[in-house]
Formats: sequence, structure tokens, C-alpha cells
Amino acid sequence: MGSAIIKGVNGKLGNTAVFAYDSSPEKLKGLKTFGATAAESIAELVRKCDYVLLAVKPQTLDEVLKELKEADKRELVIISICAGISAEYIRERTFAEAKVVLVMPNTPMMLGSGASAMSRDDKVSDAEFEFAKKIICSCGTAEVIPMEKMKEIIAINGSSPAFIYLYAKGFTQYAAKAGIDEEAALRLFSQSLIGSARMMTESGMSVDELIKQVSSPGGTTLAGLQELYNGRLTEVVIKACEACTARAYELGGK
Repeated sequence: MGSAIIKGVNGKLGNTAVFAYDSSPEKLKGLKTFGATAAESIAELVRKCDYVLLAVKPQTLDEVLKELKEADKRELVIISICAGISAEYIRERTFAEAKVVLVMPNTPMMLGSGASAMSRDDKVSDAEFEFAKKIICSCGTAEVIPMEKMKEIIAINGSSPAFIYLYAKGFTQYAAKAGIDEEAALRLFSQSLIGSARMMTESGMSVDELIKQVSSPGGTTLAGLQELYNGRLTEVVIKACEACTARAYELGGK
């Protein structure tokens, strides 16, 4: 995800210099191909940057935060894409007045089509937050939500691509069962997702209205919908989201 963001901002931040650090020399070499300048340490990264994006695995986060604290650059803006990690968690391991922006991205960022949720604490100025948004929006779109809802939002945009892929798998398996080429079916279903998403965001209709628009009385869509209703699809989706949120609180320690 960090690589996707570095790739996304390449050439989009004017004269802003982008530095990157990774404990793996091989990964760091790869980041340089996206226009980033390699830093030799986290301390060097902090010295040269006004914003630091945390894109690290949970098992290494505490060590990274410890090094940020040791660098002691109080005006630094910390942008975190670490799932389930709160601003309080970051401040407890850096310094009390740390400026924190939380981001919940998703993997379509790798194609420049990400959907990210963002929040900030009151220590982050409007100008600082706008620049952070510019970084994240270089790889897609972003919505600002309250910081106390950053764990709940994970299911909606962070984890939902996996849920959608599983849904897609059902359609391709049906295609195979019906003797239809699976790749052709996947392309048709994928384009249907794209078109349906545009209908939800651009048509001005509610989700219920859009469902009704496709559902002719006594037609094929209603026959299929009835099976989804019988299977309590929306209830299952809500349960999946609730399980996702519960795990986010476990990972965040709260």
C-alpha cells in the first residue's frame, strides 16, 4: 500500500520531495523507481520530512513509533494507514501533542482507484490536513469521517473489496456450472459492478429505487432476489461488518 501511494503521488505534489525508508534494501530499491529518494534511517526520514506516512506491519509498528519519538520532531504530521490503530495509540508511543491523521485505504489504490476514509485530531491544522488529503487522493478518492468511527469504517471500504470478490466468485462458479466461459462472465460481472457503482453515485436514486428499477414484476431479477432475501443477504453483510469491526478493536487494543 505504501508503494501504491508513493507511485500515486509521483509528479502530483509539485516541487515536494518524497523520501522513503524500508528495512529491506530490496524493497527500498523498488520504491526509488517510483520517484522516491531513499533515506538511510527513520531518523533521517524525520529530519527531512514534514509528513511521515506509516505503512508498516503491526508487528513492527511499535518499534517504528519508538524511533519517531526518539527523533523528537514535534511539528511532524503522522499519517497512519495501520488498520485499527487509534491516534491515542500513536500519541502514547510518540508524544502527547503529536499531530495524527488516520487513513483507512483499500487495495484498489494500487490502480489509482482507491476509496479511503480519513480523519484527524484537533492538533492538525486545516492546511496540514488538506495536504494529507492531497497525498491520499493521488490514488483515488477520500471521505472525511469522525475519528471515533475509524474502526467501524474498515468494513465499508477497507475490507469490502474482499467481500465483493467473494460475491463475484459465486457468479463465476455459476457461469462454469452453466457452461459459460468464466473469464467472459467475470468481465461482464466486473463491468456490471462499475456501472452499478456509477448508478449509485450519479443517478440520484436511492439503493431501493435502483433495485426496483431492475426488478420487473414477475421477472427474472425478482426470482433471483427472492433467493437472496431468503438467504438474508443484508443480515449476513451486517454480521460480516460487525465481525470486522470487533476484530479492529481487538487489534487496536481497545
